[in-house]
Amino acid sequence: MAAITETQDMSTATTSRQMLLRMVSRVWAWLFLGMLVAVFSVSAPGFFTVRSFQNIGINASETLIVALGQTFVIIAGGIDLSVGFVMGLVSVVAAVVMRALNLAGYPQGLVLLVGVVAGLIIGFIPGLINGLLIARLKAPPFIATLGMLGIAKCFAFLLSGGQTVGRQPDIVRLLGNSYFIYVAPNEPVTFFNPPPGADLRSVLGVMTLPLLIMIITAIVSHFVLAHTRFGQHTYALGGSRDASLRAGIDVDLHTMKLYIVCALLASLGGLVWTMRFNSGSPIAGEALMLNSVAAVVIGGASLFGGEGKVMGTVVGAFIMAVLYTGLVMLNVPPFWQFGAVGVIIIMAVLVDQAQAGIARR
Repeated sequence: MAAITETQDMSTATTSRQMLLRMVSRVWAWLFLGMLVAVFSVSAPGFFTVRSFQNIGINASETLIVALGQTFVIIAGGIDLSVGFVMGLVSVVAAVVMRALNLAGYPQGLVLLVGVVAGLIIGFIPGLINGLLIARLKAPPFIATLGMLGIAKCFAFLLSGGQTVGRQPDIVRLLGNSYFIYVAPNEPVTFFNPPPGADLRSVLGVMTLPLLIMIITAIVSHFVLAHTRFGQHTYALGGSRDASLRAGIDVDLHTMKLYIVCALLASLGGLVWTMRFNSGSPIAGEALMLNSVAAVVIGGASLFGGEGKVMGTVVGAFIMAVLYTGLVMLNVPPFWQFGAVGVIIIMAVLVDQAQAGIARR
């Protein structure tokens, strides 16, 4: 009888420990984000301000947009290493096209439209090729997308000559850096322009186009993953390819769609970068291959596939944006910033491994 009681106590303790680990794995990123905000609010003067948080959101825009595309692929059990240089290639293509049309004297609205369309068309091609290699030719995602990284990097440097592509139309700079809403003490709220006569040091901009694009992209991605058949098929593919085939899902076609979506979101990130910095650069997204994967993993997506949420990716992207911003405000050298992100990634992988171990028990 005593042995039975002891066994029951051990089983109860194990169950409690598993429940605690599950809870920690679900909320640790939120807790870590809150801890970072609290630490930097105390240690970095000027961090806990509306202007600072707005800058964090703007700085997170490209990372989050690219990471949302990576979220779809990772949930399905894949990975895309080419997103950073696809982003750079699209940034260069859009900038080259807009510069040429602008110098030719075309209307700025038309210049912007043609540049955006050209960038998205070019960005579609790497996604299609990645999808074909992985779905049809059964190439490992790591190898296929690593090869595409080199190809996209090559074409980006050839088109740009290894230089930043400037001389963009004024509309690009205005859309990338102007605010939609301006607020100032004792002044009426104005749209698109600061209040006339207001002290610009006291004027607060509320929303920029990159921030708005980021928010809309996150909302649409959440809806697609949580409420559509496309999202259901994505989770099913990450859970079990064989079960997905038996359920009647066209696995190859869906895989191709996922890599196209990932490339198009990387392209959107490149367009946002071009608008923010009024130029195109072949290395615009160089750091985002690592950062996009990091944001997804930190946010709770499993590298084994079948698990992940858009809100998790949002938290992961903001953890890195807060970390970078806080360390810069503390004048910490850049190499320490890379090390800090690396430590967070390792923490996220350990949590992912612990969660997988719980699921196997």
